[in-house]
Amino acid sequence: MSQTVEKRFITRADAEHAVELLVQQHGVERTDIFITADGSENSVGEQTSGGDAAVPLEGERDDAALHSPVLLSVDVNDEGRVALVQRALDEAGASPA
Repeated sequence: MSQTVEKRFITRADAEHAVELLVQQHGVERTDIFITADGSENSVGEQTSGGDAAVPLEGERDDAALHSPVLLSVDVNDEGRVALVQRALDEAGASPA
């Protein structure tokens, strides 16, 4: 039976790092992982990072909408792997619930 694990991340970069961790180190299929805004408005998270942050000699950017955390959902088909996925996401920096 399939179960969905959901965790929230402060930045999109953190969520994307968690995806790579799940895929490369834990064998989760990329097609079972989804990243969305955790709310009704488009959001890159609650803090800027990565490509959303200003580069040196560039003024602060305001094009990245900071409205809510980034929600990462994982469809886990093996009930025995649910705890592993939850632990991996927590170790990758998921926000406390």
